[in-house]
Amino acid sequence: MSSIREIKAPVSSEMEAFAGHFREVLRSDVALLDTIMRYIVKRKGKQMRPLFVFLVAEIQGGCTDKTNTAASLIELLHTATLVHDDVVDESPKRRGFFSIQALWKKKVAVLVGDYLLSKGLLAAVKEEAFDMLKITSRAVKEISEGELLQIEKSRKLDITEEVYFDIIRRKTASLIAACCACGAASSGASEEEVERMWKFGEKVGLAFQIKDDLLDLGDGTRTGKPAGVDIKEKKMTLPLIHLLEQSSPSEKRRLLKLVRRAPKDPSAVKEVMQRVLEGPGMDYSRGQMLNLRNEAVAMLDGFENTPAKQSLIDLLDFTIKRNK
Repeated sequence: MSSIREIKAPVSSEMEAFAGHFREVLRSDVALLDTIMRYIVKRKGKQMRPLFVFLVAEIQGGCTDKTNTAASLIELLHTATLVHDDVVDESPKRRGFFSIQALWKKKVAVLVGDYLLSKGLLAAVKEEAFDMLKITSRAVKEISEGELLQIEKSRKLDITEEVYFDIIRRKTASLIAACCACGAASSGASEEEVERMWKFGEKVGLAFQIKDDLLDLGDGTRTGKPAGVDIKEKKMTLPLIHLLEQSSPSEKRRLLKLVRRAPKDPSAVKEVMQRVLEGPGMDYSRGQMLNLRNEAVAMLDGFENTPAKQSLIDLLDFTIKRNK
């Protein structure tokens, strides 16, 4: 599997310039905000989402100044959603670092998330990138709907595979779809090509979330988040949903009873995990993930075989082969 450094190679200079640009975008003359912004920059991960923006722009005709704006808008939106997610989930840590809400409390975290979102919107307005505002507004709407749909369904635990894919398409895949659509738009692609890249990113995002489901069950070596958290939080992931659909009515009732107990009963979490790991859901989920990967790669067939196209495929493969 190619490393992130190798994948970045065709757009390495653009990504390096973006890192400096992003630091400048986050600067604030409010001391508390500036301290928090520097903390956010320091704990930045692999920056896979800006990388999708730059690689898609490159295969569509080349990166432009608007690509930098697109990457900033996406990264600001992504960071805002993470800060707000940590408040909603009451998470003390994010990627091994203390979360904003853990260090500065919920009120500050909510305001920081709002600030990040507004900075992204202003960056796009400044460059008159209204097409990108349309794309990212679509993503924000989808993310919010996906989160609320998951909350609604998790109360009754009546999530079917169809509903599961609807939730993750909105909640997770829409942001990666926006990355790819914004990258295409920044290079002057047609509306049809922009929509095509949205669909490509959507398939990548769906595969990405299924991989997350598998990692939470200990499928690979995951760091930063203990296995079984999804079960403890009563999140219905694809391996569990498939197991339930393949179980007898009595076994299904027993499993759902254990899932309801999971938030306060570690033994229930352990038993559900064991059943899922031994059941048909793991292999089924891997198969679904690979199908999505292949469908996404097929959507790139019309593009010239360049290093950027190969890196985009390698980045897709990285998302489904990662161990955290």
